[in-house]
Amino acid sequence: MTPEPGSAAPAGGQELSDLSALKALAQPRRQQILQHLTLHGPATSAMLARYLGLNTGATSYHLRELARYGFTEESSPQDQSVGGRERWWRAVPGDRRFPPRSRQNPETRLVMDELNHLSYAADLELFERLQRQGQNLGEWADAFPYSRGTIRLTLPELRSFFEEFIALLNRYKRPDRETPDGARTVLTRLLAFPAPAHPDDADDARPNDAQAPARGAPADGNQTPAEGIQALDNTAETDTP
Repeated sequence: MTPEPGSAAPAGGQELSDLSALKALAQPRRQQILQHLTLHGPATSAMLARYLGLNTGATSYHLRELARYGFTEESSPQDQSVGGRERWWRAVPGDRRFPPRSRQNPETRLVMDELNHLSYAADLELFERLQRQGQNLGEWADAFPYSRGTIRLTLPELRSFFEEFIALLNRYKRPDRETPDGARTVLTRLLAFPAPAHPDDADDARPNDAQAPARGAPADGNQTPAEGIQALDNTAETDTP
């Protein structure tokens, strides 16, 4: 069950294991709708149609499908001049996790691959677009902290690392009424993955070991140590930037 807006997510987050829900999410237009609602707050289907270059019938359909699985919901009118004539929609916040790859069947893996592709491409496009704005960002032109690092971890330690990162994000959550002047929405992303095996490991393999996994690789040849530790919009607790 999707947590009520503003309520605490269950320990460890909510796992999205329903294939139908994942398929509903892994749709390019719906990803764009969710991104717009997350970045800019509630909107009507007509506003989203103008933004996406679609007709209102299409955006209304996508919003209903997202709402069906708890990703969007109707919101109070943001523009009082329109009264109750138009429906306003918001993205539903929550700590949502994907099932570990070891528990994904082939169809689920295809859907997850598409969802990951859409998410990574959208993040990169948005990051590059903001960097191109340059001086138009004013003092926020320096707001692009970036870090690359290498650490040696066990799989349990990696999971703990991830949960500590989520906890850090949660420390900075606050309702709109407590957000100071000058604050704006900041997008955060964490991507961690195991380094590939050293080339020498393959060169030294004995003929009889041809089917054995490389050192540090999983026995099934599919799941990597970091897979399954994923999250979606962990910090989308507020509706406006």
